[in-house]
Amino acid sequence: MNRGSTGQYEVSSTSGETVRAFVPAPLPPLPALDLTGGRQRLLERALLACGRLDGVTALLPDPDLFLYAYMRREAVLSSQIEGTQSSLSDLLLFELNEAPGVPFDDVVEVSNYVAALEHGMARMRGGFPLSNRLLREVHEHLLARGRGANKLPGTFRTSQNWIGGTRPGNAQYVPPPPQQVESCMAALEVFVHATDDGLPALVRAGLAHVQFETIHPFLDGNGRVGRLLIALMLFDAQVLAQPLLYLSLYLKQHRAEYYRLLDAVRVDGDWEAWLDFFLEGVATTAQSAVDTAHRLLALFRDDAARVQSLGRAAANALRVFDALRARPLTTLNALVERTGTSYPTVARAIESLEKLGLVREITGRKRERVFAYGRYLDILNEGTQPL
Repeated sequence: MNRGSTGQYEVSSTSGETVRAFVPAPLPPLPALDLTGGRQRLLERALLACGRLDGVTALLPDPDLFLYAYMRREAVLSSQIEGTQSSLSDLLLFELNEAPGVPFDDVVEVSNYVAALEHGMARMRGGFPLSNRLLREVHEHLLARGRGANKLPGTFRTSQNWIGGTRPGNAQYVPPPPQQVESCMAALEVFVHATDDGLPALVRAGLAHVQFETIHPFLDGNGRVGRLLIALMLFDAQVLAQPLLYLSLYLKQHRAEYYRLLDAVRVDGDWEAWLDFFLEGVATTAQSAVDTAHRLLALFRDDAARVQSLGRAAANALRVFDALRARPLTTLNALVERTGTSYPTVARAIESLEKLGLVREITGRKRERVFAYGRYLDILNEGTQPL
C-alpha cells in the first residue's frame, strides 16, 4: 500500500551544510496495515515455523548447546553485514585466547556482539523490561572494545549521522536530527509495549525493526542493535522460549532488497511490501534452524554410536566427545578442565576420535594444539563465508 511519506523532513545545518533529516511518524502506520489474504497466510506460515523451532529445541539433549552455537553464528553473520571478515572459527579461536586468522578488531566486534546479546537475554530473564534503557546497555556491550569504542557506547547520539555518501549533504539517507532522537525512541518504546492495537507479535517486531533503523539512534552499531531487537522482541512476546530466530543470514543474502524496502517504507509508506519480505524471512529462517537442529541431532547420534564402538576406550572418549559437542573448537587443556579427567586420558581420547575421523587438529603445531569437531563446525559454518 502506498501511503506516501511516513514522516516529515526537518531542515537543519550540520557540518557547514544544509540537510533534510527525516523524522518518522510514530507507529503503528496509518491507514492501518492490510493483514488479510496472502499476507495473513504468510503470517500463519511464519508463526507455524516459529512453533516448530520452539518444539525442536525441546528435543535437543541440551538446548543450551544449540543456543551457544547459534548465538555465535548469528554474531558472525550480523557483524559481516557491517563489513567484518571474521568466521565462526575465528571467534571460537579468539574465545580460546588463540590468534584468529583475521584482523584483531574484526573478531573483537563479533565477540562484543555475543556479549551484547548475552547481556540482553540475561537482563530480560531476570525480569528487566525490553526498553530503551536495555537497548542502551546492549549497545554499551556492543561497542565496549575495538572499533566504535569512541562512538558513545550506551548513549543516544548528540550529533547528526547519515547513511551513504561522504557527508550529510550527499547522503542517501539522513536520520532525525539529534534533538529528535529521544522523543522518537520514546515513541518507539511505547509502541513496543502497546497491547491495544491488535497487531501480532511478529508484525510488531517487523515494524519496530524498520522504525529503529530509520531513527538510527546511535553513532555506530545501529544495524546490529536493530537486528538484535527482533530477537529480543520475539523472546519478550513468548513467540520463542529461546532466542533462536536470527535473520542476519537472510538479510545478508538479500541485502539489496532489504535496503530497497527500508527506503520504500520511508518514501512511499509501503509497510506491506516490507512485511511480506520480513515474514518470508522469519518463515525461511525458522525452518532452516529446525532443519539444522535435526541434522545436528542425527550427527550427534551417529557419531556417538561410532565412539561407542571403541570398546574399553569408549567411556573416556564419550566424555571428551560430549565436551566437543559443547565447544566444537577446543584445546587439550580446555578438555581436561571441562571433563575433569587427566591430561593423558584426554590425549588418548582425542587420538581415538581422530582415528574415527570425528576430530581434526587445525594448527599443525606440536604444542598448544587446537582440535575441531569438523562436521559440527561445517554445519554451523554454512552461509557464514565472509562477504
